[in-house]
Amino acid sequence: MTGGAPLRVAQVMAGAAMGGAEGFYERLTLALHGAGDAVLPVIRRDPARAARLTVQGLTPLQLRFGNWWLDWMTRPRLRLALRGFAPRVVVSWMNRGTRFTPRGPWTLVGRLGGYYDLRYYRHCDHLVGNTRDLARWIAAQGWPAERVHYLPNFVDDMRGALPAELDLPPQRPRLLALGRLHRNKGFDILLRALPEVPGAVLAIAGEGPERAALESLARELGVAGRVRFLGWRQDAGALLAACDVFVCSSRHEPLGNMVLEAWSAGRPVVAVAAQGPSELIREGETGLLVPKESPAALGRAIAGLLADPGRRAALAEAGRAAYDADFAAAPVLARWRGFLQQVERRPASGAAPARPDAPAG
Repeated sequence: MTGGAPLRVAQVMAGAAMGGAEGFYERLTLALHGAGDAVLPVIRRDPARAARLTVQGLTPLQLRFGNWWLDWMTRPRLRLALRGFAPRVVVSWMNRGTRFTPRGPWTLVGRLGGYYDLRYYRHCDHLVGNTRDLARWIAAQGWPAERVHYLPNFVDDMRGALPAELDLPPQRPRLLALGRLHRNKGFDILLRALPEVPGAVLAIAGEGPERAALESLARELGVAGRVRFLGWRQDAGALLAACDVFVCSSRHEPLGNMVLEAWSAGRPVVAVAAQGPSELIREGETGLLVPKESPAALGRAIAGLLADPGRRAALAEAGRAAYDADFAAAPVLARWRGFLQQVERRPASGAAPARPDAPAG
């Protein structure tokens, strides 16, 4: 168990079946439970997520979390469940979960993973951003600095996973990309960079609305024979173990959990300089950063790295060291538990506690 008295905390997540925030929600919920804290997981109806939490000894509450102007039952059911559980802290994740989470005799913490509309968080006591830049941005919108906090994510340690068997040409350098097939993820930039790396093959793990367009682009560029679209996968560690370089091509990436996963697996990273990767990566030390909207620069960076095994090894080693220091489970869980202990409320009665006025913006 980590230090400090046990917590009593509810975690409210109304997100999608897949996603970086959703994955971290599960990891943090299970880590708090493993540390001896009393945790109530509240989730949008999702049998797979519920099963993953239940098998670890938790009892998740599943609610509809529908369109909030039509879903009249989720809010009162959530309020009733929270009052029955009597948490000292409630952490609401992202816009939908926070909209439905009421105030009460607990500290309400809104956890943001992006530059969201802060109107949904006006009733929160504290806000948490998962990057320093996001925390600065929240304060710049008018939130009191003492109620804005930076707390990082952690990812599972993927070092030592057995390589996945991939349908890729043998004896070729292997590139890996992960994420939803959406324009924000910049997979079109990566495909356009591939002609600059003629010997390499690419696996893209993810699914989404851009798949058909990306497959068509690969054919148009003449690289379709070197690209495999794997769909959604749950074996990121095995995929990383099977690749030589991990590429994060996102146009918009508030954090970049996949960069952390690549570090944990000891894989070198080349990333487009979106917000999150730019904050995480020390250029030339823990990874390589390239300008946005520049397939040629991305291709040159990948090709140069593939041609230099010593540099690949150095980047991988430095990335792993950064993961161990700041993004592994133990240090991040300690920070989260310290924060929750700092802000937890132990009410003497059932009345909602006094709270500083929320910002107007």
